Amino acid sequence: MSVQQSTQQYSTAWIMLLALLTSLGPLSIDMYLPALPQMAQDFGVSTQMVANTLPAYFLGLALGQLVYGPLSDRIGRKTPLYFGLIFYIVASMLCIFATNEWSLIAARILQAVGGCVGVVIARAAIRDRLDMHASAQAFASMMIVMGIAPIIAPSLGAMVLKFFSWHAVFVFLTLMGVICLLCIHFFFKESLAPERRLKLNINQILNLYAVILKDQSFRWPMLAGCFSGGILFCYISSSASVLMDDYGLNQQQFAYAFGLNAFGIMLLSTLNKKLAYKFSVLSRLKMGGMLQLVGASILFIAGLFNHSPLWIVFIGMFLAVSGIGFTGPNAMALAMSEQGARAGTASAIMGSIQFACGLLGGVILNFLVWNALLNMGILMLIFVVITLVAIMKLTPPVQHQSSHH
Repeated sequence: MSVQQSTQQYSTAWIMLLALLTSLGPLSIDMYLPALPQMAQDFGVSTQMVANTLPAYFLGLALGQLVYGPLSDRIGRKTPLYFGLIFYIVASMLCIFATNEWSLIAARILQAVGGCVGVVIARAAIRDRLDMHASAQAFASMMIVMGIAPIIAPSLGAMVLKFFSWHAVFVFLTLMGVICLLCIHFFFKESLAPERRLKLNINQILNLYAVILKDQSFRWPMLAGCFSGGILFCYISSSASVLMDDYGLNQQQFAYAFGLNAFGIMLLSTLNKKLAYKFSVLSRLKMGGMLQLVGASILFIAGLFNHSPLWIVFIGMFLAVSGIGFTGPNAMALAMSEQGARAGTASAIMGSIQFACGLLGGVILNFLVWNALLNMGILMLIFVVITLVAIMKLTPPVQHQSSHH
């Protein structure tokens, strides 16, 4: 592909369209967080009980990605987008009319199954149309937009809640789905030509999943990335209980606190790129793991004492969450480094297992009996330890290879 072609193919408008699709996820996850205590009051249950709609959403994300990945390889990119977005719109409307936490949990699973189509197709479309250099640039531009979404989503939610009840958040998400659907219909061109489509049947797909999971070069960095990412989901599931119920932050203050931590991920992602010339991918992955260990330890210790100062809790949260700026990209790079033609399926597996970790975290939180802060600290520590064990498993083969060269 000539440079001429790649400049034509990679327009800012195209990337903005893909980023809009991808941002449905963070918006759907984070925008209603400031409303959790209000919803809990409406349903007559605890905030943590309503927070279970988050792991429910992660379940939908984990299942959906495994379906759309192979499906879009087989029938093209545009048809699954229609299906997923219409599904998302209907499910968002069901959320508006939810009358108790169980009907909301069910509607959120469906909403995630529909909404995750954007992430899968955006990654695939970039790979379809661009060479490696151009796609690296495209992914970087998308990461920036994806970083902005979780920063502004809770503030957006808090703003809506100033004037309306929590139902309005889901009205807004329904409208976002409609906008995405219209944009897809008019501006998204099919990026996978019929002759390049894979004739995969269910059996072949399951075999491919098994082969990739058996591959050591994929498995350990994938586990490190998924469990370090799981720490983010522990934080998302617990932050409303800790900051709003225990520390009495209002919806707007909570949105600012949440935005600050999301900004921390962007900050460390940027630092990660800057350090690329000085430290290896594995070294930077270790740095992220150590930062998260320090953060989780601070939260655990703070949870042991009755009402620790809020600034200490903030520091712990900031380190545990923003460390993902180091672990995420480097774990992904190591996991994908030897996947070649199977990259699409490998990326779907990694996405699914990451959300499965979020789901697992949400389930475990319900069984921990201490205060919300200590529960969060314990769960984060468990996840960090698994992350560090996976990183240790990575070390020998990597050194072994480098001594050969």
